Parts: sequence; C-alpha cells; structure tokens
Amino acid sequence: MSLSSVFHIAGSGMSAQSTRLNTISSNIANAETVSSNIDQTYRARHPVFATVFADSLNGGQGQGQASLFADQDHAGQGVQVMGIIEDQSELQPRYEPDHPAANGDGYVFYPNVNVVEEMADMISASRAFQTNVEMMNTAKQMMQRVLTLGQ
Repeated sequence: MSLSSVFHIAGSGMSAQSTRLNTISSNIANAETVSSNIDQTYRARHPVFATVFADSLNGGQGQGQASLFADQDHAGQGVQVMGIIEDQSELQPRYEPDHPAANGDGYVFYPNVNVVEEMADMISASRAFQTNVEMMNTAKQMMQRVLTLGQ
C-alpha cells in the first residue's frame, strides 16, 4: 500500500463520517416534530456503509499483477455510502387532544428518534472523523520525512 492510497482511504472515511454526521443532525433536528398521520411522521435515518475493495477500483483487472502485490488486491481501499435508510421501528403515539396536529382520536405521532443514542452516535462519528484526519497528517509527515532523506 502506498502512502498516496492512505490519503484516498482516509478521505473516503472522512466523507462517510460527514454523511453520518449530517444524518444524525437531521435526526436530532426532527426529534420533536409531530404529525397526525403515521405515514407523514419523520422516521430516523441511518447511512449504510460498504468497503471498497481494490478489485472494484480496477474493474476486476487486479488478477494479472505480480504475486508480490497479490495481497493488495483484497485489501480495503476505502469506504462508500451505499445509501440512507429509514428506521422502521415503532413511532411514539401520544394522547394530546389539545395539540393542533392531533388526529380525530386525539393522538399525535412523534418520530422514532432517541436523542441520547443520536448524541452517542455523533460523538462516535466525530471521533472517527478525527482519527482519519490524524491518519492523513501522519502520512503527510512520513512523506515529508522521506523527501528530506536525500539531504
């Protein structure tokens, strides 16, 4: 693995964590929105990640390389966001007949967003982002030291 591929891997990780932070922010922002209809109520969203392998970057042409690089064909080359899914867990119906958005039975429906879980997930995503930044900084320092070896 070359140092330049470290930048690509860390960059894809930072991009994925940025998407994760955006969905968490959306979930927290909509945690207290209400609706009188189950179908119109906001549902928590979560990103789905997948590992990008070297074969998928090369279009499956990695098999013809020398045996020295055979192990690299199966190494992860980053991460990609496959999509964002909605959480299908139960919504929270509450009996609030005086609420302006209450349905005919007096119920309003709150989203299935657990703010405590979202905050813990936000801390995790933030730390993962910071880890990728540190990895890029370390690779940059290593490249700078390699350049100064000949002096």
